[in-house]
Amino acid sequence: MKKIFLTLAVIILSQQAFSQDLYMPRNIKKAYDKGTRDRSGAPGKNYWQNKGIYTVDVKVDDQTKIVSGKETIVYSNNSPDDLNFLAIRFVNNLHKPQSPRSGSVSQNFLSSGLKIKSFAVNGEKYNVNSENWGTVERVKLNSALKSKTQSEVKIEWEYPLSVESGREGQIDPETFYVAYSFPRISVYDDYNGWDMIPHTDRQEFYNDFNDYSFAISAPKDFVVWSTGTFQNPEEVLETKYLERYKTSLNSDKIIHIADESEMKSGKVTKNKAWNIWRFKADHITDFCFALSNHYVWDASSVQLKTKRASVQSAYKAGAKDFEKYTEWMRYNLKWFSENWPGVEYPFPAMTAIQGFADMEYPMMINDTSIPDDLQDARLTADHEIAHTYFPFYMGINETRYAFMDEGWATTLEYLIGIDENGKEAAENFYKNFRVKKWILDPSAEQDQPIITMSTQVSGAGYGNNSYVKSSLSYLALKDYLGDPLFKKALHHYMDNWNGKHPIPWDYFYSMNTGSGKNLNWFFNNWFYTNNYIDLKIATVSEQNKQLVLTVENIGGFAVPFDVVLTYSDGTTERGHFTPAVWEKDQKITNLKIPAKKKLKSINLDGGIFMDYTPADNQKSF
Repeated sequence: MKKIFLTLAVIILSQQAFSQDLYMPRNIKKAYDKGTRDRSGAPGKNYWQNKGIYTVDVKVDDQTKIVSGKETIVYSNNSPDDLNFLAIRFVNNLHKPQSPRSGSVSQNFLSSGLKIKSFAVNGEKYNVNSENWGTVERVKLNSALKSKTQSEVKIEWEYPLSVESGREGQIDPETFYVAYSFPRISVYDDYNGWDMIPHTDRQEFYNDFNDYSFAISAPKDFVVWSTGTFQNPEEVLETKYLERYKTSLNSDKIIHIADESEMKSGKVTKNKAWNIWRFKADHITDFCFALSNHYVWDASSVQLKTKRASVQSAYKAGAKDFEKYTEWMRYNLKWFSENWPGVEYPFPAMTAIQGFADMEYPMMINDTSIPDDLQDARLTADHEIAHTYFPFYMGINETRYAFMDEGWATTLEYLIGIDENGKEAAENFYKNFRVKKWILDPSAEQDQPIITMSTQVSGAGYGNNSYVKSSLSYLALKDYLGDPLFKKALHHYMDNWNGKHPIPWDYFYSMNTGSGKNLNWFFNNWFYTNNYIDLKIATVSEQNKQLVLTVENIGGFAVPFDVVLTYSDGTTERGHFTPAVWEKDQKITNLKIPAKKKLKSINLDGGIFMDYTPADNQKSF
């Protein structure tokens, strides 16, 4: 059957956006009342955020599997408050047997956790017993950190790498992903004070924008890959491999810096018992690194509008997907910079490590190998690199509001997937991998409002709020506004909060201001309700050579959809309707469509906006 794609005329009454207020928790209201945030969507005139300058010396022992270090933190208390205690966060205490988790773990996941060897604030030593510490603990101060002052915190510590590797730990006995490796000062912010939410293996992260200088002591023959700019390649790499590395920094070709046999030969790094690898990154929300003595090392770079960015990958020999990762990442950085979100990749490097987590970090990703499905493998890389913007370009509170970053990464994964695999394949993957598991499950936990704090939802309810429904909301808004206006509003939001800490209301208000529209009706519909997707053809009639199609919105979400008309002669027409049809009445809409021929059937096609009961989306004549 040949399909003829035409734009159908539709008469929609002129309507103004409902002037609806958005529910705001009392603590968030206080932030707006105090002027730290503004209803224009921008940071308020009294906005502030605290910052640490971290200088860290860390050592990884490949024999004992102990990570040990000492750090100096110059901490700026930019808040209007005197701080009577410090909240110290150490995520890796998740491995302690007594730590709360969302499910059971194996014996290999467990460890003894952090041991604080010394702790001092402004030269004053504290007797800190970390034996019973969880993932975030208070250290009561003898002297408060005064508002608008700097303080110096020094900590010496050690902890064991877990045998079981997830987001961090031992990938194999001689390959380690070292993330969340240092005690840090937790976030003190304008709407909640100290972030004291314990970390679990479900929620992700919320950190200040800090400056980091790391000196990483690695055993002989181990190569280190890290967040930040590599400061001293000449001091740790032998000449041949140094030249290859330097060549990669200005090359579009894939440079094989070291293969497996070269890594195992012991000739890649300087012939010292310990080499010190130095990396630096400023105004960034986290820092991690990985090391191995046998992983293949590939590298290249990509020219962006204002800079050339290094791209590297490290993996086990023979991993068919990771052999392509360097080229994939070159494409990622350029595509995201030039298309969606259309903001230049903000960092000097991106490195992929073959591990187990499918997890993002600033300038690094830790991905599972999927050698038998290269499309899935590539979309995994797409998703994790998309996190560059949400939560790293903007300091999202992932712990409380995971939909603010996971939903966007899911959206960007879908959009770049269209370019990589074609629209049909991208839509099928998005529907099968993302939407089906939500829309076909009518359980109560699936219909919790997206605005629900991520710490208050679990299981599939957490995943579908964070990834699926939020992504659909962003794509529905893109459809409603049209690409140019949506991108203008999105850039307004990103410009407002680059390097700062947005919360959902900052997104809502920024998009209102950036688009020049009151979108509160849309945000109320998508974020504050128990809605789902379920349209129904209620009636079809003909008046004055026009079809009058009445569509009921049973599920409630303001979704776009196509109306597909099939005529008795076998031809078809397809017309698209944006979420604007639900702006006046979110329960029912009447569409007037020119009736050109005798009709055989009519169908509502939501595409990726999959319907819970598709049987009532069609009507035959």
